[in-house]
Amino acid sequence: MDIKGDIKKLAAEIGISKIGFTTADDFAYLEKTLRASLEEGRSSGFEHQVIEERLKPKLSLASAKTIISIAVAYPHKLPVKPPKTAYRRGKITPNSWGLDYHHVLQDKLKQLAEGIEKLCQDFPLEHKAMVDTGALVDTAVARRAGIGFIGKNGLVISKEFGSYMYLGELITNLEIEPDRPVDYDCGDCRRCLDACPTSCLMGDGSMNARRCLSFQTQDKGMMDLEFRKKIKTVIYGCDICQICCPYNKGLNNPLASQIDPELAEPELLPFLDLSNRQFKEKFGLIAASWRGKNILQRNAIIALANANDRTAVAKLLEIIDKGQNPIHAATALWSLGELVKQPTEDLVRFIEGIDSQDDNVLTEKRNLLNKWQF
Repeated sequence: MDIKGDIKKLAAEIGISKIGFTTADDFAYLEKTLRASLEEGRSSGFEHQVIEERLKPKLSLASAKTIISIAVAYPHKLPVKPPKTAYRRGKITPNSWGLDYHHVLQDKLKQLAEGIEKLCQDFPLEHKAMVDTGALVDTAVARRAGIGFIGKNGLVISKEFGSYMYLGELITNLEIEPDRPVDYDCGDCRRCLDACPTSCLMGDGSMNARRCLSFQTQDKGMMDLEFRKKIKTVIYGCDICQICCPYNKGLNNPLASQIDPELAEPELLPFLDLSNRQFKEKFGLIAASWRGKNILQRNAIIALANANDRTAVAKLLEIIDKGQNPIHAATALWSLGELVKQPTEDLVRFIEGIDSQDDNVLTEKRNLLNKWQF
């Protein structure tokens, strides 16, 4: 019985783009990097918190012998662009187009595990599936299993699908011959390092995650002034380091799930009017929704200024006047200053009359009046 060949065939049948096998040996070499990232404040905080569990697969599954790494490719160009309307549109990055990739991968891993159980009827299979927020470092598993190499942008890159791949793994008690890492890499290329607007990439495959624009679009509170113009009209994520990568040129990856272009590039002004229920109904099934409506609306307020959309001024004034969400109100004050260079006397009086107990609102109010020299 060729169990490895049978699993590869099964993977292809259920829509897994690439599959690799590695041992359940420890990833001890990661410890220094993971601890340094934590101690130096470069971690995003979204990672699995117990470092020892990230290094030792057997802490997740005591009987672990083989880790099966999977990749599901996804496209980076919209199959159909959304129609032009009266509203400016924002952008959500390709990894969040279509059905939330956590659900996509979890479903593939479930199908894979069930298929393997049928293949190994006389063997008591033990397994544990992981996607993104699991204990193991997906990129390290994928590299060792031969899915691709880890580029200078920290992403796994394969010749077949570039870096546009969702990653997951199935830890098992099977004994399967491991695959070897790929024999290609970035070489001397440093396009991603040069293109990154925040210089968050360290050059060795690691990064200062807190400086990454993707993190900035997901972090709570006020976005630091340094990053506001740099997100342009992207309200979730960042893939600048992927767009410039030579391995991604000319790719036409298959759909991992159906994509609604209206969700990939939402109209910005209508987005600000969504209630929690409306947001959940419309955007709840995409990965970008995990952070909730308020953070993405904050980003949309910034994006309107970056798009130089002067039709947004009335809405910004409404947000400031209501003051229901201080982060939104403070961000709207900044955006107002970007859009209005020559304020009327009535507008200045309106800003001067803002009464708030929130430090962010008061800071942005002061900055705006200074900008207008009042």
